Amino acid sequence: MVDESGGRTGRGPILLLLHGMGATGDVWLPWAPLLEQHWPGRWLAPDLAGHGWSAPLPSYSFEGFAERIAHGLSADDRIVVLGHSLGGVVGLALAARAAGMPVDAVVGLGIKAVWSPDELSRSAELAARPVSWFASRTEAARRYLRVSGLAGLIPSDDPVVDAGLRQVDGRWRLAMDSTAFAVGEPHLAALLAATDVPVVLARGEHDPMVTDAQLKEFGVPVVTLPGLGHNAHVEDPAAVLALLDAYR
Repeated sequence: MVDESGGRTGRGPILLLLHGMGATGDVWLPWAPLLEQHWPGRWLAPDLAGHGWSAPLPSYSFEGFAERIAHGLSADDRIVVLGHSLGGVVGLALAARAAGMPVDAVVGLGIKAVWSPDELSRSAELAARPVSWFASRTEAARRYLRVSGLAGLIPSDDPVVDAGLRQVDGRWRLAMDSTAFAVGEPHLAALLAATDVPVVLARGEHDPMVTDAQLKEFGVPVVTLPGLGHNAHVEDPAAVLALLDAYR
């Protein structure tokens, strides 16, 4: 599902908001009042393939995620991408020269830059697991919040959670296609070399998944957001939106 809103004037670039692994585009809905005041154009918050209401892919790659997003965009659009974690990597793939998309800039927030063999093995195990079913929405919502990394940030009864759940014959499951976990490790150096657009890599000061030193290895601007964690866009939307000031 794609959520869209007009900005104050309808002019300016489209802001494309891409969520992280396990979440959905609805995670950006609390941004709506802020964007109405401070973003001059339209904004889109699609579900990545295999998440929310977006159909799964036969197999997952960052380029495959990006191609699905590109189908909903026009070559006449001007696009600024803000992507969280997986969404940041997808944003870089969308901005590749070979993709031919009219991307003006990419801000990648909380992208995990270094993966250990154990972490990759764990992701493969998650991708191979069968669907888990739950007797109640409450149980399914708790699992969704853990899988998406949003536990402690969004209450389980928040409507934002509903997009990540499905009810079938009285039982509940996550909407996510778990095989998306098998997408693997992003090769950030190659993705950055493949694009000509400005890129900023940002992270919350307390994000345990990536360090400043790791991001600075890539030779692009790095911004650290004080006091925030991996889901800085949920914790402090205004601080994250300010990263886009130069691209409005």
